[in-house]
Amino acid sequence: MTTRTIPPQSGTAFTLKAGQRLTVIDPEGQQVSDLVAFNAEDTDEWLSSGRTLDYASKFLLSTGDILYSNRSSPMLTIERDDVGRHDFLLAPCSKEMFAKLYGHTEPHRGCFGNLAAALEPFGVAPDRIPTAFNVFMNVQVNGTNGQLSVEPPLSKAGDSTVFLAEMDLVVALTACSAGQSNNFRFKPIQYRVE
Repeated sequence: MTTRTIPPQSGTAFTLKAGQRLTVIDPEGQQVSDLVAFNAEDTDEWLSSGRTLDYASKFLLSTGDILYSNRSSPMLTIERDDVGRHDFLLAPCSKEMFAKLYGHTEPHRGCFGNLAAALEPFGVAPDRIPTAFNVFMNVQVNGTNGQLSVEPPLSKAGDSTVFLAEMDLVVALTACSAGQSNNFRFKPIQYRVE
């Protein structure tokens, strides 16, 4: 069982067979990983925030919760979760986001660009990348006015989340590039498939 490392501010993609487990690890603590998934047999079926939140009737997902596709099929089940706080509301950070929210005049490509590059060999075009399941991301919601705030992740060094594949998948992961999401220090993400 090999543990692989995603360098800071980069991404990767790979296949995951039904019944395999994907463990996403935060080796240093307070680092987000954007996760997207597609049906390996038909990449027009993809991980859906909307369907998942509909069926869970909540926006904080953890152990025992199922992540659904746009066709309402189970894709991944969260089997074990050391952190219990992840985000499924916000889109992957992008060069456009860095320009609009932070005023960067020379913005880097962010998680969206890293996901697009990693998924290109699998035939997934950038416009088909959905809202990611942001592993370890700590987004707080004001219950009165609905305002969102991005806070430092609650993950500590070595914390992990285990996902069980419910179908054959193409999965892409990042080591997130947004400073605010990672307490303003870019760190690696590790993962293993078993």
